[in-house]
Amino acid sequence: MKNKIEIRKCLEADIVKTGRFYDSVILWLDDHINYPLWVYGVYPSEQSVRKMTGSSAQYICTDKGAILAAFAVNDEPQGNYQKGRWSQDLADGSYLVIHSLAIAPEMHRQGLGSDVIRFCIDKARSEGYKAVRADIVPTNTPARRLFEKNGFTYVGDVDLEMGIENIPVFSLYELNIP
Repeated sequence: MKNKIEIRKCLEADIVKTGRFYDSVILWLDDHINYPLWVYGVYPSEQSVRKMTGSSAQYICTDKGAILAAFAVNDEPQGNYQKGRWSQDLADGSYLVIHSLAIAPEMHRQGLGSDVIRFCIDKARSEGYKAVRADIVPTNTPARRLFEKNGFTYVGDVDLEMGIENIPVFSLYELNIP
């Protein structure tokens, strides 16, 4: 890893702090460009962190106790992934999905996002998954660049039937594990 950080599962004791981390990132995005269209206090939030921590899917990246990034990764897609035009027809549970990846603004363009992506790919490979997938807001240019830079392939925009009024479709990305 280029950065000297620890990537680890979020613990019960980290939930409030991780929720605050997401809140601070969303406030920063609201003052700049909110590419992922996240909503303060709604998603991602302490509530979503609590849920993902409970299922062992929430991770944080720390340096000397400070949270520099947070994300969730599991084999549970949010929305109807069966509608995707994936290069491989994989059953749910046979691929990992990256959710709610946030990087502290002061860490932008320092390689931390790529470290997280590599962590997820390594996790998928070591646990026998066949792919890593993600869905992002189509106008989220930084996320598109991050996934493409790390070997992911764009497979189209799809309505995942998530019922989010201001996000009718999501851009889908995949990286198949050889």
